[in-house]
Amino acid sequence: MALFNFRREAAPTQQTPAAVEAFLQGYSIEVMPRTAEKVESFRDLLPAGTRVYIAHIDGTPIEDMVATAKRLNAEGYPVMPHFPARIIKDRATLLDWVARYQGEANVKQGLILAGNPAAQVGDFGTSMQLLESGAFDGFDRLHVAGHPEGNKDIDPDGSDRMVMEAARWKSAFAERTDAKMAMATQFCFEADPVIAWVDRLKAEGVNLPVHIGVAGPAKLQTLIKFAIACGVGPSLRVLQKRAMDVTKLLLPYEPTEFIASLAAHKAENPDFGIESVHFFPLGGIKTNAAWVTENGGASGVPAAQA
Repeated sequence: MALFNFRREAAPTQQTPAAVEAFLQGYSIEVMPRTAEKVESFRDLLPAGTRVYIAHIDGTPIEDMVATAKRLNAEGYPVMPHFPARIIKDRATLLDWVARYQGEANVKQGLILAGNPAAQVGDFGTSMQLLESGAFDGFDRLHVAGHPEGNKDIDPDGSDRMVMEAARWKSAFAERTDAKMAMATQFCFEADPVIAWVDRLKAEGVNLPVHIGVAGPAKLQTLIKFAIACGVGPSLRVLQKRAMDVTKLLLPYEPTEFIASLAAHKAENPDFGIESVHFFPLGGIKTNAAWVTENGGASGVPAAQA
């Protein structure tokens, strides 16, 4: 059955469970300028209209970010560049970035996030300051960061008090902007805690739809390295347990079980707050896109094959 076998060249299969195919419909994926350069044509990898986030790592020139956005837009993909508050020097810099994205690459979407606390170089320290700046007036869609397992940079005491307070603020902001908003999360590896967190958001009055972060197929050692660096919490134990199993140690991790569990819950609970899947292609965008094509049925068919 295709859901449980990874074959990169295989075509979509009629055996793909309907719940998984529906859950993966409209997924998004993340690239960086240096990884995008290695892709000859995104149409060979991604379904038409796939939203592509462009991660802005500290030190990446804005010229490279805009050029990547322009290229993706020309290939027919809506682009959502990151705007990390702490690497933006001041309001003039922010307005310059927005003007370049809009003028050169027709960008109308953005992921607004705080970024690394140690990297703050100027006036902005939080995503909320960026949202309040007015720089994104006229954008069609704004996404903000979500943390299903908390964030120790924000809540050093290990709670999620400040994270949840910020989520409520962002939800309230969504009610007073014309832009569509959603919460794109850090990647996780366990379905049950994610389900509990999404339900808790609703109970806390946070009405932002969730775009759940998923780590794409990758070597186990690679995933553990990224998970630790990105502050992934308790669900890291899924990888640690796998690392202790000699029969699985050398096999690539695939998000099959995680996706299937969330998809089944969504199918049984249509009002459940996860709206979409967002992939972090930690094992490479080609590998990630191939996995979705294999496991997502029609929802993963590249534009060139549609």
